[in-house]
Amino acid sequence: MSVRLRYAVDGPADAPTVVLANSLGATWSMWDHQLEALTQRYRVIRYDARGHGDSPAPTGPYSIDDLTDDVVALLDQIGAGRVHFVGLSLGGMTGLRLAARHPGRVDRLVVLCTSALLGPAAMWADRAALVRAQGTAAVADAVVARWYTKTFREAHPDVIATAAGMVASTATEGYAACCEAIATMDLTTDLPTITAPTLAIAGADDPATPPEHLEAITAAIPTAHLLVVPDAAHLAPAEQPAPITAAILDHLGTAIMANQCPEQRSPARLAGVTDADAGIDTSAPPV
Repeated sequence: MSVRLRYAVDGPADAPTVVLANSLGATWSMWDHQLEALTQRYRVIRYDARGHGDSPAPTGPYSIDDLTDDVVALLDQIGAGRVHFVGLSLGGMTGLRLAARHPGRVDRLVVLCTSALLGPAAMWADRAALVRAQGTAAVADAVVARWYTKTFREAHPDVIATAAGMVASTATEGYAACCEAIATMDLTTDLPTITAPTLAIAGADDPATPPEHLEAITAAIPTAHLLVVPDAAHLAPAEQPAPITAAILDHLGTAIMANQCPEQRSPARLAGVTDADAGIDTSAPPV
């Protein structure tokens, strides 16, 4: 059964809709750097996945289908029919499943720092057990160490402290049950069925979902292409907001982009993009 998610809607009411989905251990605040630029062109729906932020945390285990059903129920509640979907990590897994199960609901898809199959299952089961026994604070520092590169962590200790606090404040049952959803997930057979034009974005230095995972997604989805962003770990939109925001806007922007070759959408093309060019709010804390 779906749960009623905490959500916010920003941007013009008559604009196309973009949904932003958060990572495991994060809240919708992880998209703060992208919000201003996106709301200039789109109606933006942000939500906290079940078990995260202020959304309910029912007793687990959960499945990726549960998380997908939550999104469908939210879209129905808001009256949003066909949307663009942007999700990172757990949010990206939800987006892949949504696009496969409900192709009529997804116009364009962006998945970041995610995977279709992220084992070993025993590791996720062990993490769920640890969190249930000791709380999310027990894993917060280790999680955040994988979210950001060492260079970024050393330069922004305040951001790291805020991010660790966000993980530690995640509901114990919600975090553990989402770990179990990842443990039982296998979306590899879904990928070839996805028809939505898809952009897969990898952080070049992501230890949680290395670029190989996004390469596999790109190879399996007929309409997909790949962008690997340098100097970015798992929470790439926070660490490298300018090129990633520009890439998202580029992919969602116009139908003509679907006819461009991969070379026209490469990291080299985006390397010179500035925060001002992308309309990015750099005052927001990148967590």
